[in-house]
Amino acid sequence: MKVAIVHNQEAKTIEVTERLKALLTQSAIQIDGQRPDLVISVGGDGTLLSAFHKYSHLLNEVRFLGVHTGHLGFYTDWRDYELEELVNSLQTNQEQSVSYPLLDIKISYLDDKPAKHFLALNESTIKRSNRTMVADVYIKNELFESFRGDGLAVSTPTGSTAYNKSIGGAVIHPSINAFQLTEIASLNNRVFRTLGSPMVIAQDEWLEIKLENTEDYLVTVDQLDIKESNIRSIYYRIAKERIHFASYRHMHFWHRVKDSFIGEG
Repeated sequence: MKVAIVHNQEAKTIEVTERLKALLTQSAIQIDGQRPDLVISVGGDGTLLSAFHKYSHLLNEVRFLGVHTGHLGFYTDWRDYELEELVNSLQTNQEQSVSYPLLDIKISYLDDKPAKHFLALNESTIKRSNRTMVADVYIKNELFESFRGDGLAVSTPTGSTAYNKSIGGAVIHPSINAFQLTEIASLNNRVFRTLGSPMVIAQDEWLEIKLENTEDYLVTVDQLDIKESNIRSIYYRIAKERIHFASYRHMHFWHRVKDSFIGEG
């Protein structure tokens, strides 16, 4: 097995990473950042997002595993004080793989600039810098609504517990191969009307968000900021690719939700 390690720059994380490297070396597990079989993220969910984007070109070859150095996250099954147990699990090689859906994003432009493609693990948002955003929302090439408001968020099931939840979106189990559109502060009055509720879009459907021609859009793909001009539309659907997590000891999704938002009370 070849293992790559991605970590943040916090002091505690760096210390944990060094201990993990030592344990891997002692166990004769090769550390290879170029063509790994397993990518271990050390830090938080943001670190795992970074690891995903770094190795997104190898999704059919690699699995991901998260070690948390803070509070429990949605993408991490191991804590920083469980490194010995983790490395022992790698040696037994009795893991199973669990896969989650990803978001396929295509940005099209008004000029001859070629379209850009992205993959998102959590979500993508569309906003304007300081003004109301105006957009037409199409589902499978049919106009559904004309939106006016602060912006729109499109999330995967695993991303449903992140920004999507904070703006009133539903929490969706990652075994459901679908994605979600959630409005951000939409204007609803006698003149402008939208559904005003989160929408779950099936895997065989797609969204196209056709934008008003302005120069100040800010598009995000997970933690990446994409400032673009002359955007015609943004197209969303469930990606053909999926992310695979190494499940040596997998925590059930609803346990994660309870631990993060409810606790034991």
